[in-house]
Order: sequence, then C-alpha cells, then structure tokens
Amino acid sequence: MKRLMIIAAAFLSYTSAVIAQDTHDTDNREKFQFGLKAGLNYSNVYNEKGEEFKANPKFGLAAGAFMEIPFGKYFGISPGAMISQKGFRATGMMLGSTYNFTRTTTYLDIPLEFQLKPSEFITLAAGGQYSYLLNKRDVFSNSSTSYMQEQQFQNDNIRKNIFGFGGGLDINLRHIVLGARAGCDFQDNNGDGSSTTPRYKNAWFQGTLGYKFYKQS
Repeated sequence: MKRLMIIAAAFLSYTSAVIAQDTHDTDNREKFQFGLKAGLNYSNVYNEKGEEFKANPKFGLAAGAFMEIPFGKYFGISPGAMISQKGFRATGMMLGSTYNFTRTTTYLDIPLEFQLKPSEFITLAAGGQYSYLLNKRDVFSNSSTSYMQEQQFQNDNIRKNIFGFGGGLDINLRHIVLGARAGCDFQDNNGDGSSTTPRYKNAWFQGTLGYKFYKQS
C-alpha cells in the first residue's frame, strides 16, 4: 500500500508539472506581441440628418497591424493601424428629386485599446480611435439622379479627421487570434458646417482573423 501511495504521488507530481509547463508555454499574456489581421466591416451610419434620408448597411474590407504591450498578467494596451472600408447604401431627396447611391469611405484607423485578460484564451478590449479619411467613392444607381445632385455629393466638404470609440474581444489560440469589434464615431462628417448632403456618423461591426508573433519560451 505504501508503495502504491508513493507511485500515485509521483504520478500526480509529474502530471502537475506537465500541466504547469503546458500552461506556461501557451499563456502569453505577459509577452510583448506583434500581429497582422484582416477581415470584414459591416457598417452603416446613425444620427442622420437629411431630406428623406434612409441608409442601409454594407460590407467592406479591413486589414492592418497591431501590438500588445502587457502591464502584468491581466492588463495591457494595444495600439494598431488599420485600413478600413466603411460606408452605407442610401436613398433620399435633394434638389427636388430622389437619389439612390452607395458610398464607400476608406479610412486609416488608429485605435488605442485598453486590455483586460481574464484568461490566456480571452482578451477584452476597449478604447478610443482616430480615423483619417483616405478616399470617398459614391456610386449612383438611380436613373433619375441628376448630374447636379452627383456634383453636389462629389464636391461637398467632408470631415477627414474623426474621433470615435470601439470595443470587443479576442479569442487567442496560440499564434491565431479571432477578433470581434464594434465601434462608432463621436463626430459627424459635416466638415466645416457648410455640407448640404446628409450629415451622419459612422457605426460598424468588425470581424477579423489574425496572426501574432512573439518570443517562444
């Protein structure tokens, strides 16, 4: 019986050591990490102000890089840079007639997220975001849209620098990370206040697949 107890104790000790070593190898919460990710935005606008303006969501691409800087085991910050397509599909009235178009706006998004890491597999993140408008593309699809309406949209003064907020979670599977985010702008698109096209703020959901680089133990 004594011999069996010794063998059992040795087995439990060995098993505990293996589990501890495996956890040490996979728990990267205290490591500096750099990564790349890509995915899709599902975006729309809110706080709309325009004559009979109605907007519907659209999909766009998102891709970029990020860092994870730990402050101990459970907290950290994550700066990043993303090329992000947002926009909407809309109908409305302008200059006495209807219009129907799709707007795609491409931004350079620079988020700074604060991280809470309750486990090695889950990271909760939230923080502010600065966005710079790189490109705006409008596609008109209604035959009744006039040339003057199209020029009004093309020449309008749109805000290029926008601040917003976002948050979500990451699922960490060693080097692979699955991310989900939701965000919105604090400021509307109405440039210097002279805009005559609909005024709005961006809102979006984002899903990404990423790969993280870090130093192996």
